[in-house]
Amino acid sequence: MRTYISVFRIRLMLGMQYRVAAFAGVAVQFFWGFITIMVFEAFYASSGAIQPMTLSQLVTYVWLQQSFLYIIMMWYRDHSLFDLITQGNIAYELCRPLNLYFLWYAKLIAGRLSGVLLRCVPILVVSFFLPEPYRLMLPPDVPTLLLFILSLLLGLTVVVAISMLMYISVFVTLSPIGSSLIFSVVGEFLAGMIIPIPLMPIWAQKIAYLFPFHLTCDMPMRIYSGHIPFNEALTGIGIQIVWVLGLVICGSLLMKTVLKRVTVQGG
Repeated sequence: MRTYISVFRIRLMLGMQYRVAAFAGVAVQFFWGFITIMVFEAFYASSGAIQPMTLSQLVTYVWLQQSFLYIIMMWYRDHSLFDLITQGNIAYELCRPLNLYFLWYAKLIAGRLSGVLLRCVPILVVSFFLPEPYRLMLPPDVPTLLLFILSLLLGLTVVVAISMLMYISVFVTLSPIGSSLIFSVVGEFLAGMIIPIPLMPIWAQKIAYLFPFHLTCDMPMRIYSGHIPFNEALTGIGIQIVWVLGLVICGSLLMKTVLKRVTVQGG
């Protein structure tokens, strides 16, 4: 365990060095945040129906999404891991007396956290002081805030466990393109990153709730705004834990299986 923690710390410190790229990312995320909010604002203004989320809750959802994008985004890729598989350097990884699944798991978590730590504070601070209707609202109470943080961190473990399945699939396909596209497009939609799940048609909501993607983005953001009641949030956190355990066990077993028949490419 000390080895994996050391790998996590080293990777986290390495990611924290790219401050200029992080500041550029903050500007881009502000841009997309304003564009997304304006689109939904126009939709709410033109619709006479009662929406399942208030505009204030939706604005908060968008800013939280932009603030913690590196934790929840499905299109985050560590291309060095793809290169290890496709260029033959995976042979060096297999020589290490470590569990390859948990080694990569620690690297991916550290990479995502380093991106969030550099970006989230400026977005959160500025969005708190924006005029209505663009202001980020405070959570209803402190317990809700604590549940949000717990749910967000569990969502991180879920999204990394899901992405590990993508890296494992490259051992079989020997090409990351197909797996990346499928995980990005399907996962982003089902996670509620394009449209919050409550705004989807009922049939689409039922499909989204069958998969673990909504546990990475939709659920933590709606817990923060109070859209998900406290008792339901506790149940949702229990579901997150079950999904994490299931995905990690499944992923580690699949990793052992593919490593028995691994083909070293490029050498």
